[in-house]
Amino acid sequence: MKQIVLIGCLLSAIVLSNISAQDKITLVEVASGFDNPVALAHTEDARLFVVEKDGYIRIMDTTGQILPDAFLNIDAKVNSGANERGLLGLAFHPDFGNNGYFFVNYTNAGGHTVVARYTQDSLDANLADPTSEMILMTVTQPFSNHNGGNLAFGPDGYLYIGLGDGGDAGDPGDRAQNGQERLGKMMRIDIDGALPFSIPPDNPYVGNDTILEEIWALGLRNPWRYSFDRLTGDLWIADVGQNAWEEINFQPVVSPGGENYGWRCREGLQSFNSDDCPSPDVFTEPIYVYAHVSGGCSGSVTGGYVYRGSKSPYLVSKYVFVDYCTGIFRSITIDDEGNVEAEELANLQNGQYTSFGEDASGELYVTAGSGTIYRIEDLISAVEDQRKTSDVILPNPASNTFSISCDEEGDFAFTIHDIWGRSVMSGLTSSAQDIDCSFISEGIYVVEYGSLSFRQIAKLVILR
Repeated sequence: MKQIVLIGCLLSAIVLSNISAQDKITLVEVASGFDNPVALAHTEDARLFVVEKDGYIRIMDTTGQILPDAFLNIDAKVNSGANERGLLGLAFHPDFGNNGYFFVNYTNAGGHTVVARYTQDSLDANLADPTSEMILMTVTQPFSNHNGGNLAFGPDGYLYIGLGDGGDAGDPGDRAQNGQERLGKMMRIDIDGALPFSIPPDNPYVGNDTILEEIWALGLRNPWRYSFDRLTGDLWIADVGQNAWEEINFQPVVSPGGENYGWRCREGLQSFNSDDCPSPDVFTEPIYVYAHVSGGCSGSVTGGYVYRGSKSPYLVSKYVFVDYCTGIFRSITIDDEGNVEAEELANLQNGQYTSFGEDASGELYVTAGSGTIYRIEDLISAVEDQRKTSDVILPNPASNTFSISCDEEGDFAFTIHDIWGRSVMSGLTSSAQDIDCSFISEGIYVVEYGSLSFRQIAKLVILR
């Protein structure tokens, strides 16, 4: 079990409370005109591939232009008639540049999940060969909702397939806990061995006759979006809740698999349906939960990514996600002791944010129900009312002391954050006043400083 600490904000200095209460991110529109975009992926070049629910994959170039011809059109195969059916997932083979393979998850005419491999056209890199389909698996769906649909390659080169519990309320077939069902599971398969796939030899249930060998983890309700941290390889799973709680599950890269995330026995940290449940000590609890709001669409988590880009320093190492119903963006960090810190980044209502994606350089994007693709940028590092460029930290690198030189008269607040986003020091200072940092370890830090009238952020290197 992991320790859970639900903390609303990382900025601990009281004098900065008015600053930290404001939005910490903004959405910058990069393209529009898509029809129900539900996923976004990249290859190692500058293109972004946008998945449309009706059965199209379109390419957005570096200027935000949508290429006129779809990369893939399987509209005739895709059943998107229900809200949670359609073309739902896309993942490019780690060696896509050489073999041209990519994988999709869609709902077929019968309403059942299909995971298939396609191949890029041999003559045109902006087109796929629609006749190249090789079906890896078909999974019967008893209801029209909770299809899951995401696909992702792990750092081990295996393909991870997340499926919901098959739908209807409360998992009436108790499928998420049934080891003979693929529904309500995370599967892990080898797509480079035997066709259509083989079982990795270190999967947790290899040789276990009671659980399918492709299963990597179980007890999931609807893992609509999950992702791997491109730096650490850790797996983050956002599992959509029933009617009270949304949850984020975390699987470290060193995990041997086999986690049971508890559904339908548990929703979030609470008991849901205890019939025929195993002992509670077998469950891996979520690292973060949040409650639904009242009325209407009250809660539906859309999982994101750990930010590893360079344009938004405040977001580095933070797992960023959003709620589809409320439009509240949040982030999570985990420190070296396993403690979890969460904060609200912005309340951007009514966006119906369906999915996140990264580009090749690690910048983060979000898709919206309006058909718009946005890039996420932090406001802490790029405040519109930045002070004059003469604002500097001296010396930098610093050893035991540094000062903040700016045009502000009188005292202003400052907070020093480590690369995990944790506050290591805060207080008041004035321009050019020495600040003692002798007790802070060597490394790279972010200094946020300001008052009610301005905000600024700068990088500080401590070196001895």
